[in-house]
Amino acid sequence: MPPTFGTDTTREGLFASTRWTMVLDAGESQTPPDQALSALSELCRIYWRPIFLFLRRQGSNPDDAQDLTQGFFAHLIESRAYARADPDKGRFRSFLLGALKHFVAHERAHDRTQKRGGGMILAQLDTAAIAEADARSVGSQVWSAERVYEREWAETLLRQALDRLAEECALAGKDELFKQLNSHLSVSSEAAVPYEEMSLRLGRPVTTLRSDVARLRSRYRAILREEVGGTVAEASEVDAELRHLCEVLAAD
Repeated sequence: MPPTFGTDTTREGLFASTRWTMVLDAGESQTPPDQALSALSELCRIYWRPIFLFLRRQGSNPDDAQDLTQGFFAHLIESRAYARADPDKGRFRSFLLGALKHFVAHERAHDRTQKRGGGMILAQLDTAAIAEADARSVGSQVWSAERVYEREWAETLLRQALDRLAEECALAGKDELFKQLNSHLSVSSEAAVPYEEMSLRLGRPVTTLRSDVARLRSRYRAILREEVGGTVAEASEVDAELRHLCEVLAAD
Protein backbone atom coordinates (compact mmCIF):
# COMPACT_ATOMS: atom_id res chain seq x y z
CA MET A 1 0.00 0.00 0.00
CA PRO A 2 1.42 3.45 -0.89
CA PRO A 3 2.26 5.71 2.04
CA THR A 4 -0.35 8.20 3.14
CA PHE A 5 1.03 11.71 3.20
CA GLY A 6 -1.04 14.42 4.81
CA THR A 7 -3.46 13.98 7.66
CA ASP A 8 -5.41 16.47 9.73
CA THR A 9 -3.84 15.27 12.99
CA THR A 10 -0.58 17.21 12.89
CA ARG A 11 -0.54 20.07 15.39
CA GLU A 12 -4.31 20.18 15.16
CA GLY A 13 -5.73 23.36 16.58
CA LEU A 14 -2.70 25.53 15.93
CA PHE A 15 -3.30 25.61 12.19
CA ALA A 16 -7.06 25.75 12.55
CA SER A 17 -6.45 29.47 13.16
CA THR A 18 -4.73 31.83 10.80
CA ARG A 19 -1.90 34.08 11.89
CA TRP A 20 -4.36 36.96 11.79
CA THR A 21 -6.88 35.24 14.04
CA MET A 22 -4.11 34.28 16.47
CA VAL A 23 -3.24 37.96 16.79
CA LEU A 24 -6.82 39.21 16.90
CA ASP A 25 -7.88 36.58 19.44
CA ALA A 26 -4.91 37.52 21.62
CA GLY A 27 -6.06 41.14 21.43
CA GLU A 28 -9.53 40.43 22.79
CA SER A 29 -9.93 41.92 26.26
CA GLN A 30 -11.35 38.68 27.65
CA THR A 31 -8.43 36.56 26.45
CA PRO A 32 -6.43 35.23 29.43
CA PRO A 33 -2.87 36.67 29.50
CA ASP A 34 -1.28 33.22 29.39
CA GLN A 35 -3.16 32.36 26.18
CA ALA A 36 -2.14 35.66 24.57
CA LEU A 37 1.46 35.03 25.60
CA SER A 38 1.36 31.51 24.18
CA ALA A 39 -0.03 32.69 20.84
CA LEU A 40 2.50 35.48 20.43
CA SER A 41 5.37 33.27 21.57
CA GLU A 42 4.38 30.90 18.75
CA LEU A 43 4.50 33.80 16.30
CA CYS A 44 7.95 34.68 17.62
CA ARG A 45 9.10 31.09 17.11
CA ILE A 46 7.93 31.09 13.50
CA TYR A 47 8.73 34.62 12.35
CA TRP A 48 11.79 35.74 14.32
CA ARG A 49 14.17 35.28 11.38
CA PRO A 50 12.70 37.96 9.07
CA ILE A 51 12.62 40.36 12.03
CA PHE A 52 16.17 39.53 13.09
CA LEU A 53 17.63 39.85 9.59
CA PHE A 54 15.79 43.13 8.96
CA LEU A 55 17.37 44.56 12.12
CA ARG A 56 20.82 43.25 11.18
CA ARG A 57 20.54 44.85 7.72
CA GLN A 58 19.56 48.12 9.38
CA GLY A 59 22.82 48.09 11.29
CA SER A 60 22.11 46.40 14.62
CA ASN A 61 24.86 44.07 15.85
CA PRO A 62 23.88 40.41 16.47
CA ASP A 63 23.27 40.82 20.21
CA ASP A 64 21.20 43.98 19.80
CA ALA A 65 19.24 42.43 16.94
CA GLN A 66 18.40 39.43 19.13
CA ASP A 67 17.39 41.69 22.02
CA LEU A 68 15.26 43.87 19.76
CA THR A 69 13.62 40.84 18.14
CA GLN A 70 12.46 39.39 21.43
CA GLY A 71 11.80 42.86 22.82
CA PHE A 72 9.53 43.53 19.84
CA PHE A 73 7.35 40.49 20.49
CA ALA A 74 7.33 41.31 24.21
CA HIS A 75 6.20 44.82 23.30
CA LEU A 76 3.29 43.39 21.30
CA ILE A 77 2.20 41.55 24.43
CA GLU A 78 2.77 44.34 26.96
CA SER A 79 1.26 47.15 24.89
CA ARG A 80 -1.44 44.97 23.31
CA ALA A 81 -0.63 46.79 20.07
CA TYR A 82 -1.86 43.72 18.22
CA ALA A 83 -5.37 44.56 19.41
CA ARG A 84 -5.35 47.38 16.85
CA ALA A 85 -4.33 45.10 13.98
CA ASP A 86 -6.63 45.22 10.98
CA PRO A 87 -6.29 42.38 8.44
CA ASP A 88 -8.27 44.42 5.90
CA LYS A 89 -5.40 46.91 5.69
CA GLY A 90 -2.76 44.54 4.38
CA ARG A 91 -0.82 41.31 4.64
CA PHE A 92 0.30 39.94 7.96
CA ARG A 93 3.93 40.38 6.91
CA SER A 94 3.21 44.09 6.33
CA PHE A 95 1.55 44.43 9.73
CA LEU A 96 4.54 42.91 11.51
CA LEU A 97 7.06 45.03 9.59
CA GLY A 98 5.12 48.22 10.23
CA ALA A 99 4.81 47.41 13.93
CA LEU A 100 8.53 46.59 14.07
CA LYS A 101 9.54 49.92 12.47
CA HIS A 102 7.39 51.80 14.97
CA PHE A 103 8.89 49.83 17.85
CA VAL A 104 12.48 50.38 16.73
CA ALA A 105 11.93 54.12 16.20
CA HIS A 106 10.48 54.39 19.70
CA GLU A 107 13.32 52.39 21.23
CA ARG A 108 15.99 54.50 19.54
CA ALA A 109 14.23 57.74 20.44
CA HIS A 110 14.31 56.76 24.11
CA ASP A 111 17.76 55.15 23.90
CA ARG A 112 16.73 51.95 25.57
CA THR A 113 16.30 48.31 24.60
CA GLN A 114 14.13 45.63 26.17
CA LYS A 115 16.66 42.91 26.89
CA ARG A 116 15.86 39.28 26.04
CA GLY A 117 12.14 39.87 25.73
CA GLY A 118 11.76 42.56 28.35
CA GLY A 119 11.15 40.08 31.14
CA MET A 120 8.38 38.23 29.29
CA ILE A 121 8.61 34.46 29.09
CA LEU A 122 9.15 34.15 25.35
CA ALA A 123 10.74 31.08 23.81
CA GLN A 124 14.49 31.59 23.83
CA LEU A 125 15.98 31.86 20.37
CA ASP A 126 18.28 28.98 19.50
CA THR A 127 21.95 30.04 19.52
CA ALA A 128 22.87 27.91 16.52
CA ALA A 129 19.89 29.21 14.54
CA ILE A 130 20.86 32.79 15.33
CA ALA A 131 24.44 32.14 14.18
CA GLU A 132 23.18 30.58 10.94
CA ALA A 133 20.79 33.48 10.28
CA ASP A 134 23.52 35.98 11.05
CA ALA A 135 25.84 34.29 8.53
CA ARG A 136 23.11 34.73 5.91
CA SER A 137 22.96 38.45 6.63
CA VAL A 138 26.54 38.85 5.43
CA GLY A 139 25.58 37.79 1.91
CA SER A 140 22.68 40.25 1.67
CA GLN A 141 24.52 43.51 2.23
CA VAL A 142 23.58 44.82 -1.22
CA TRP A 143 19.85 44.43 -0.50
CA SER A 144 17.61 46.86 1.32
CA ALA A 145 16.39 45.89 4.78
CA GLU A 146 12.85 45.56 3.39
CA ARG A 147 14.01 43.18 0.66
CA VAL A 148 15.93 41.08 3.18
CA TYR A 149 12.80 40.92 5.33
CA GLU A 150 10.53 39.85 2.47
CA ARG A 151 12.94 37.21 1.16
CA GLU A 152 13.39 35.71 4.60
CA TRP A 153 9.63 35.86 5.14
CA ALA A 154 9.11 33.77 1.99
CA GLU A 155 11.78 31.27 3.03
CA THR A 156 10.25 31.07 6.51
CA LEU A 157 6.92 30.03 5.01
CA LEU A 158 8.66 27.38 2.89
CA ARG A 159 10.48 26.00 5.94
CA GLN A 160 7.30 26.02 8.00
CA ALA A 161 5.45 24.07 5.31
CA LEU A 162 8.31 21.58 4.99
CA ASP A 163 8.46 21.11 8.77
CA ARG A 164 4.75 20.39 8.88
CA LEU A 165 5.11 17.86 6.05
CA ALA A 166 7.97 16.17 7.90
CA GLU A 167 5.81 15.91 11.03
CA GLU A 168 2.94 14.39 9.06
CA CYS A 169 5.25 11.79 7.54
CA ALA A 170 6.70 10.96 10.94
CA LEU A 171 3.21 10.45 12.37
CA ALA A 172 2.43 8.16 9.42
CA GLY A 173 5.58 6.11 10.12
CA LYS A 174 7.24 7.37 6.94
CA ASP A 175 10.00 9.44 8.50
CA GLU A 176 12.87 7.64 6.74
CA LEU A 177 11.11 7.71 3.39
CA PHE A 178 10.57 11.46 3.75
CA LYS A 179 14.25 12.00 4.52
CA GLN A 180 15.22 10.11 1.38
CA LEU A 181 12.72 11.92 -0.87
CA ASN A 182 13.20 15.37 0.67
CA SER A 183 15.77 16.46 -1.89
CA HIS A 184 13.14 16.20 -4.64
CA LEU A 185 10.92 18.84 -3.00
CA SER A 186 13.23 21.80 -3.51
CA VAL A 187 12.84 24.24 -6.39
CA SER A 188 16.17 23.13 -7.79
CA SER A 189 16.57 19.42 -8.51
CA GLU A 190 20.35 19.60 -8.94
CA ALA A 191 20.98 18.16 -5.48
CA ALA A 192 18.23 15.54 -5.74
CA VAL A 193 19.31 11.96 -5.13
CA PRO A 194 18.78 9.89 -8.32
CA TYR A 195 15.72 7.64 -8.21
CA GLU A 196 17.81 4.60 -9.11
CA GLU A 197 20.08 5.18 -6.10
CA MET A 198 17.11 5.61 -3.77
CA SER A 199 15.52 2.48 -5.21
CA LEU A 200 18.54 0.40 -4.26
CA ARG A 201 18.76 2.04 -0.84
CA LEU A 202 15.08 1.68 0.06
CA GLY A 203 14.15 -1.45 -1.85
CA ARG A 204 11.29 0.35 -3.62
CA PRO A 205 10.73 0.36 -7.41
CA VAL A 206 11.59 3.60 -9.22
CA THR A 207 7.99 3.94 -10.44
CA THR A 208 6.75 3.73 -6.85
CA LEU A 209 9.26 6.33 -5.69
CA ARG A 210 8.14 8.70 -8.43
CA SER A 211 4.56 8.30 -7.23
CA ASP A 212 5.71 8.91 -3.64
CA VAL A 213 7.41 12.15 -4.68
CA ALA A 214 4.35 13.28 -6.62
CA ARG A 215 2.17 12.78 -3.54
CA LEU A 216 4.69 14.57 -1.33
CA ARG A 217 4.88 17.53 -3.71
CA SER A 218 1.10 17.76 -3.85
CA ARG A 219 0.80 17.76 -0.07
CA TYR A 220 3.68 20.23 0.25
CA ARG A 221 1.90 22.66 -2.08
CA ALA A 222 -1.34 22.27 -0.12
CA ILE A 223 0.40 22.96 3.21
CA LEU A 224 2.20 25.97 1.74
CA ARG A 225 -1.14 27.37 0.59
CA GLU A 226 -2.43 26.92 4.14
CA GLU A 227 0.60 28.75 5.53
CA VAL A 228 0.20 31.63 3.08
CA GLY A 229 -3.56 31.62 3.65
CA GLY A 230 -2.90 32.22 7.32
CA THR A 231 -1.15 35.49 6.54
CA VAL A 232 -3.81 37.15 4.37
CA ALA A 233 -7.28 38.39 5.16
CA GLU A 234 -9.19 36.51 2.44
CA ALA A 235 -8.74 33.18 0.67
CA SER A 236 -8.99 35.04 -2.64
CA GLU A 237 -5.66 36.74 -1.83
CA VAL A 238 -3.63 33.54 -1.53
CA ASP A 239 -2.67 33.21 -5.20
CA ALA A 240 -1.51 36.83 -5.43
CA GLU A 241 0.55 36.46 -2.26
CA LEU A 242 2.10 33.23 -3.54
CA ARG A 243 3.06 34.95 -6.79
CA HIS A 244 4.62 37.82 -4.86
CA LEU A 245 6.65 35.46 -2.68
CA CYS A 246 7.84 33.51 -5.74
CA GLU A 247 8.96 36.76 -7.34
CA VAL A 248 10.82 37.70 -4.16
CA LEU A 249 12.63 34.35 -4.11
CA ALA A 250 13.45 34.50 -7.82
CA ALA A 251 14.98 37.98 -7.65
CA ASP A 252 18.77 38.12 -7.73
